[in-house]
Order: sequence, then structure tokens, then C-alpha cells
Amino acid sequence: MSRQSCSPRSLRRRGALRAGVLWLALIAGALPSSAQTQAPTSPPTQVPGSSPAATTGSPPTAAPVPNAAPPPAPDTAQPLQAQPPQTQPAPDLSSLLPRDLSPWGMFMNADNLVKAVMIGLAFASVVTWTIALAKWLELAAFKARLRKLHRAIASARSLADAHTRVGDTGSAAARLVRAAVLELEKSPDRSDREGIRERLAATIERIEATVGRQLGRGTGILGTIGATAPFVGLFGTVWGIMNSFIGISKAHTTNLAVVAPGIAEALLATALGLAAAIPAVVIYNYLARSIAGCKALFANTSTEVLNLTSREIAQPAERRRPPAMATRLPAE
Repeated sequence: MSRQSCSPRSLRRRGALRAGVLWLALIAGALPSSAQTQAPTSPPTQVPGSSPAATTGSPPTAAPVPNAAPPPAPDTAQPLQAQPPQTQPAPDLSSLLPRDLSPWGMFMNADNLVKAVMIGLAFASVVTWTIALAKWLELAAFKARLRKLHRAIASARSLADAHTRVGDTGSAAARLVRAAVLELEKSPDRSDREGIRERLAATIERIEATVGRQLGRGTGILGTIGATAPFVGLFGTVWGIMNSFIGISKAHTTNLAVVAPGIAEALLATALGLAAAIPAVVIYNYLARSIAGCKALFANTSTEVLNLTSREIAQPAERRRPPAMATRLPAE
């Protein structure tokens, strides 16, 4: 038996078996390293309901390979860091704010429509004071001259004497005296006293109406300015506030420095409206009282002329002395 086991044939079988085992060990040692280098980045997905195939046998144990390189680390993707949201740069507020907050600076930086409102209100204020000065001088001169002529007519003893004292000055009192003299010349029959008085009263009434219109000339403009200037200023106020809200929307901020210029601009328009309206109303009332006083004084002068005419009619014909004067009235 020992001879058979040690025969060359058996030795070749054993050598082949050992060589096969060694070859399998080398192959088994090389498989893990190649599997690690060629591993996918993501694990394979399993289909639901399916199970991995069971291995029929245990894998052969790999013999340690000397000087084997360590397996490379798996390539894991690092998560991306979230970037912060980009914010728009803050707008430059200096371009939205006026450089000068004085009244002139606010006017220069105001909207064109608000500028037009302010210019109109300033012009209305200038017109108000111009009319006030002109009417004050006119009424003062009219009242002084009328008082002088009223005293002269009141102290006259006849219509001819009144005409001599008044003369042809072209004043309102002189027109009254000329109207009375002309009416007497047109009525040679003095027996119709009531008719003469009625005609003279109608003529004097027309003269008074003409004088009243002349005295009240220009006061209507003051009334218009006093009534409309506050509303024009209010319009400028509303427009300025609208511009301030537009500035807020453009600046994307509620900072008071952005809102204040528009509000100041609106208040400036309101101030100009009040500056034009308040003096206009006060001056209008003052002129109305002065004109009423002048009309009352002129009415007293008319009464004196009527009284002189009545006395002239009541006198006998031989005592009448007609004045030497023109026989027509000047154009009114």
C-alpha cells in the first residue's frame, strides 16, 4: 500500500490539487480589492417584494496577501451649503431728499404743479395788496373831497349859490348840482313841482348807482381771492402729500426723512393759500365799510341838492335867479 501511495501518479495528483488550492486562494485574495476600487457611488436599489438570492455556499476564505494596498475610501459627495438670499442694495436716499428745506429750497424742489399753485397764490397776494393800496388812496381822496363839497352845498342858500361854490370840478357832488340845474332849465313850467322832484330824484338815483359802481370797482377781485385761495392751497396740500407717499414707495422705507419733505411742501402751499386769503378777506371787509360810508355821505349830499331844488321851485318867479352854466351834463 505504501508503494502505491508513493507512486508518481499519486504524487502528480497531489501536486495538482495543491496548485489548484493555491490558485483559488490567490484569486480569492484579489477579488475584494478589485470590488472596492470598482464599487458604485450609490448602492443598488432593491425592488420591493424581492429578496436577495441566497448563497448556496460559504465563500472561500482569502489568504492574506502581503504588502496589499489598503482599500480606497468611498467617494462620498459633500452636501452643498445653502447660500444666503441676495438682498438688493439700499437706495440712495440723498437723491430723494431736497438739499435745502428753506421756503425757497422747498419751492425749487417742488413738483411743477405745486410750483404753479404757489406762483398763483403769490401773484394773488400781490394783487390783493395792490388793490388795497389803490382803493385806500381812492376812497380817502373821494371822502375828503365829498365832505368839502357837502359842507359847501349845505351852507348854500340857493341852487345858484351851490353851483357857484361847487363849480365845474368834475366831482360827484358837482354832477348832482348840474343835474338839478339842468332839470330846472328843461322844466319852464314850475307849477308841476311833483313831476320835477320825481325826475330829479330818478336822475340823482342813477348818479348814485354810477358812483357806487366806481367806488366798488376792484373789490370783487378781493372777494374772489378770499373765497378761492384756501381751496387752491388745499389742492397744493393734497398734491404734496401724494408726492410724499410716492417717495415712500420709491425709497421702500417709512423713514421720516423721506416723508418730511413732501409734507413740508404741502404745508408751504397751504401757508401761501392762507397768506393770500386772510388779507383779502380783511381788506374786502374794510373796503366794504369804507364804501358804505362814502355812499351814505353821497346820499346826504343828494338830499341837500333835492332840498335846494325844492326851495328853488317854491320861490316866486320874480325871486328866481338861474345860474349861468352849461345846459347838458357830461357823459357818465
